[in-house]
Amino acid sequence: MLRLEVLIYTVCGAGIGTSVLLKANVDKVLSRLEVEAEVRAVTVDHVVTGEIEAQVVIATQEVADLLTGVASEVIVVKNIFDLAELEEKLFVSVG
Repeated sequence: MLRLEVLIYTVCGAGIGTSVLLKANVDKVLSRLEVEAEVRAVTVDHVVTGEIEAQVVIATQEVADLLTGVASEVIVVKNIFDLAELEEKLFVSVG
């Protein structure tokens, strides 16, 4: 059951650590949910200072606190390795 493609940002401070690990896990969960989406690992600065293209932004609490005022839906995760948490939150958002 494929859905319309959405754009999701996974966010961290540098765009090369937490966001890349989170992206890999989000890709796994989206595949399970059979949701077609493009997922990009980006920096928090990209989200805060740039024009947001993503419908959904996923971040840890530490980074999410910096995302106030972002027009995209912000999903806050407690544990980037907890696929069940990601699946539950993504199902509500894009599933």
